[in-house]
Amino acid sequence: MTGLPRITALALVVPTYEAGLAFYGGIMGFDVLSDVDQGRKRWITVAPKGGGVALVLARADTPEQVASIGAQAGNRVFLFLETDDFARDHAHMLAAGVDFEEAPRHEPHGTVAVWRDPFGNRWDLIQRS
Repeated sequence: MTGLPRITALALVVPTYEAGLAFYGGIMGFDVLSDVDQGRKRWITVAPKGGGVALVLARADTPEQVASIGAQAGNRVFLFLETDDFARDHAHMLAAGVDFEEAPRHEPHGTVAVWRDPFGNRWDLIQRS
């Protein structure tokens, strides 16, 4: 490896692998980068078609992990999906049944709207200015 270390993936706790794949790989259309059966668990990574940091879909196995589903960031937005065409992607997501908490708003840094995945995780859909 050359250069500085970089973040390549984030673990996202989901209730089941199938539910995570159905939403991210299906409804959201993310690329499934890997799905490796490791016996007791699977190594599943997904990423938006435009690239960026991958999500490791991590099945909740303990009561503490189940309790963290949708609350990994204390109910704050912690995932950001950047687009080059907010109107297009917002309309597509609405048509797919994605739950937006608010109407799009224009901020100095861009157009943004907060949405939740079916597990309760809060995201920003953002098009930078």
